[in-house]
Amino acid sequence: MTIPFNNIPAGNGIRVPLFYAEMDSSMAAPYTAQSLRSLLIGVANPTAPMSGVLTPQLLTSQSQVNSMYGRGSVIARMYAMFRLVNPVGEVWGVGVAQASTGAAATGTIVVTATPTAAFALSLYIAGQLVSVPVALTDTATTIATNIAAAVNALLDLPVTATSTTGTVTLTALWKGTIGNDITLVDTFRGAAGGEQNPTNYGVALNYNGNTGKLSAGTGATSLTSLSFMGDDPYDFVMHPFSDATTLALFATEYGDSAGRWSYSRQIYGHCYTAQRGTSAALVTAFGAGAVNDPHHTVAAVDVDCPNPIWEYAASYGGRNAVFITADPARPTQTGQLTGLLAPRAGKKFLYSERNTLLNNGVATSAVVAGQLQIERAITTYQLNKFGQADVAYLDSETLHTAAYVLRYLAAAITSKYPRHKLANDGTRFSAGSAIVTPAVIRGELIAAYDQLVLAGIVENRDIFITYLIVERDATNVNRLNVLFPPDYVNQLRVFAVLNQFRLQY
Repeated sequence: MTIPFNNIPAGNGIRVPLFYAEMDSSMAAPYTAQSLRSLLIGVANPTAPMSGVLTPQLLTSQSQVNSMYGRGSVIARMYAMFRLVNPVGEVWGVGVAQASTGAAATGTIVVTATPTAAFALSLYIAGQLVSVPVALTDTATTIATNIAAAVNALLDLPVTATSTTGTVTLTALWKGTIGNDITLVDTFRGAAGGEQNPTNYGVALNYNGNTGKLSAGTGATSLTSLSFMGDDPYDFVMHPFSDATTLALFATEYGDSAGRWSYSRQIYGHCYTAQRGTSAALVTAFGAGAVNDPHHTVAAVDVDCPNPIWEYAASYGGRNAVFITADPARPTQTGQLTGLLAPRAGKKFLYSERNTLLNNGVATSAVVAGQLQIERAITTYQLNKFGQADVAYLDSETLHTAAYVLRYLAAAITSKYPRHKLANDGTRFSAGSAIVTPAVIRGELIAAYDQLVLAGIVENRDIFITYLIVERDATNVNRLNVLFPPDYVNQLRVFAVLNQFRLQY
């Protein structure tokens, strides 16, 4: 028997007595647990130290993120929402600079009447409650002054406030159109939630004509390159940019030809963003293969949801990351999006609208018992290369499963056979020699598949073995070619019942 030492010389190479040992971990744990990382990409406040420094930073605490990117910044709020659903996952961040030209989004709150009773005014800015005590004797100017003071006291808000004679002006912390998704709502929880203004008292929430949100933000805050990602693995990338240019940039970075899913890089990963709008507007933007990227999930945000799209994207991606890290093949549906405010009754997507979105490349959430949760995290992929409908990459879980299986096989082969010789089947060599044949590798792949079956990642072992091909390359004697045909386990998505009742048996 030949022992395949890696470092100890063979034969008479050593003459000094006595005992020699070397370490070989190839058989210890070839199938190790996979550690998956997340990346948050968002706008930093313009005066923050790391604003526009496109170098990924390991994020370890809210105070650290605030100090690097600024309190109330897009990326700081993304981190806060991410941690509400994913408290322990490893996460990195990149703070993009504000738009180089343009203006910050603005909005006004105009106090139009004197109070008829003392109460607490409940304003929601970007989904965060701003509670302002109002006394019976307060004038409009006093109320506006108190509103501005309450806003400025909450340092995690994405706006600053000023007041003048009954009018409060809100201004986003950064320039760019992204600020136009900062929402402004009065008494969002309503009387049932203890938020109700006195009878005949009104506060006019004016948003420069854009009901429900700030507006007048101009200037594109977008990425021009993802080179800062290098070849570092990021399995879950969350960002707030859903414009066609940025989505195309991610499609290239994560593409199958030369991107992260290509044979030459094998880094894998998936991207998550969010977009607010009516079902019709979202279908127009993403339907009919308008994006068609299997490596991107765009979550639909109800118009009435107060949280901005960057918080939604971080929550949606962060919750998916928790579930996928635990089991890549298990559906992520029902995952609670903690911290996001559910749209009010009568203002959320209807079943028919959500089903339409899912047929047009847009992922959905559902409201259950007043809590938003993932309904189906599909990808934007809809059409094959001939423009025909294709469901091969409909669900993001399929891509996560594929990445898991490929990494699993890579670990099995590279840990056990890193420096082996290759011979034809039938070659006679000493047991224990560092030699493999196609049959040896075939057996290894079948053994790995068996473990994946036990883990609930794949199924149909016997059919897999039938179609598995391992052969030596006809022109390159140092190469093995493998046709690996896994049957990924599916998810329980639909439970259909025909209630064929009887009045009596």
